[in-house]
Amino acid sequence: MILQDIGMSELLLIAVVVLLLFGGKKIPELMRGLGKGIREFNDAKNNVRQEIEEGMKEKPVQPATTDTKPTDAQHNA
Repeated sequence: MILQDIGMSELLLIAVVVLLLFGGKKIPELMRGLGKGIREFNDAKNNVRQEIEEGMKEKPVQPATTDTKPTDAQHNA
């Protein structure tokens, strides 16, 4: 994975670049937006997983069998 190859100096450089691009006041707002996006993605992913699991639990509907033999009640009528 890419994150395994990143060292402390690279992370520090990325943090400095982000600070220069967005400024100190915009970073908390940016992180809040990122957190909301990740939360919405995880909620959607969990909803899809739950719907798939519920669909797998449902039993398939079998067609009703029709009996061609007349019953005793039909013979006596």
